[in-house]
Amino acid sequence: MAWPPPADIALTVRQMYAADEYAVSHGVDGETLMENAGGGAADAILARYAPQPVMVLCGPGNNGGDGFVIARHLRAAGWPVRLALMGDPARLRGDAATMAGRWEGEIEALTGGCLGEATLVVDALFGAGLSRPLEGVPAELAEASRGRAVVAVDVPSGVRGDDGGHDGPVFRADLTTTFFTLKPGHLLAPGRFLCGHVEVIDIGTPLSALDEIAPECFRNAPPLWRQALPRLTPEGHKYARGHALVSGGGVTASGAARMAAEGALRAGAGLVTCAVPPSAAIVYAAHLTAVMLTSVADADAWRELLADDRKNAVLVGPGHGVDQRTRDFVLAALDAGKRTVLDADAITVFKDDPAALFAAIAGPCVLTPHSGEFGRLFESGADKLTVTRDAARRSGAVVVHKGPDTVIAAPDGRAAINDNAPPTLATAGAGDVLAGIVLGLLAQGMPAFEAACAAVWMHGEVGRIVGPGLIAEDLAPALPVVLKALLET
Repeated sequence: MAWPPPADIALTVRQMYAADEYAVSHGVDGETLMENAGGGAADAILARYAPQPVMVLCGPGNNGGDGFVIARHLRAAGWPVRLALMGDPARLRGDAATMAGRWEGEIEALTGGCLGEATLVVDALFGAGLSRPLEGVPAELAEASRGRAVVAVDVPSGVRGDDGGHDGPVFRADLTTTFFTLKPGHLLAPGRFLCGHVEVIDIGTPLSALDEIAPECFRNAPPLWRQALPRLTPEGHKYARGHALVSGGGVTASGAARMAAEGALRAGAGLVTCAVPPSAAIVYAAHLTAVMLTSVADADAWRELLADDRKNAVLVGPGHGVDQRTRDFVLAALDAGKRTVLDADAITVFKDDPAALFAAIAGPCVLTPHSGEFGRLFESGADKLTVTRDAARRSGAVVVHKGPDTVIAAPDGRAAINDNAPPTLATAGAGDVLAGIVLGLLAQGMPAFEAACAAVWMHGEVGRIVGPGLIAEDLAPALPVVLKALLET
């Protein structure tokens, strides 16, 4: 099948071992893989930094072997290079021993004071498979490296490759070089913030390895969903682009639904209607223009509105209130078979009975909880990727677990981790606009997982474009700039 570029795929540590084994079984020997890895990492260093005193810290395994290659290439480029090894050089095995034999410089002992005058530190101590905290000299060196430029090989030592977590001291890299594909730990917090810039290096692993491995975790980027984006046609009309329905809250909480509705319209829905309590209609009417308005007094009136087949996508939750009305509106939308987005209060209202919500989800449905809302419906004990995947499987919905490392998971096991959201999006109402963008894409027929991934990425890109000072009202008006760039490439 056609996979996204390797730089947008995240393989687990075990899957990466399988990729290496596949490469060797298909004619690319381990020595070549290690030479390409170290040489590629050295090239990345040479491209980013001026020559300076460098200390290469090598561990006792293949990560250390990569370090020997890096040191050799940097010295050949004229850099002043020192190298320190953890353990006895005579105990190195396999390709790491081969690469150590090609290093013509001194091999120093790894000590807490070995950094000396080095201004750049290459951390080739431990790879992504390390599952225990750094201790002893490696822990001392993690602290001693602060204030110096740090380049990590694979992941910063101490960071777990599968979830980005750590249980003790950790190296903080300015540049991380990894090989063939990303790992989840490069994208999930806190690993994402410890890796610095991540460069994925082609080491010669055949792309056909992906067919064997069948990855299910990806960096959320356009190659994952661009082909599924709705595209306008000359013969198209607004009724062919879907009619999205946003259920709004009362007078004092009308802004959330209004911003969501504008997000849906800007995302391309042909028509958008806000269905609101009669007592709040005048407030909505004073602010809405292209978004239409209808009064809905109670759940019976809501069901009557949902009976209109032309209204094909529904959002419930923003500013809705945590009450029986919200619960009834959610269950009615799901029972009507609409493409449904549930956010905020529509999630919290089921905190005492999540099974009732899960049982009602049958068609395309996207849940968009932040961490607090997520914890009201689902268990939060394991890492974010694992718990979000489990939540999608249990609920039958696509789950958008929001945060600086938003994870989007589908019931079939696919997951994407978003890494383009700026901190300026941490502002009131930004999540309402995101829910609206998802709604607008669903209304146009985009599959739920792809719609959620696209919406999250576009939301982050708009936040980047607007920049400091962003408020939620800025997001929807800037969306056309992002859509134009996506649809023209």
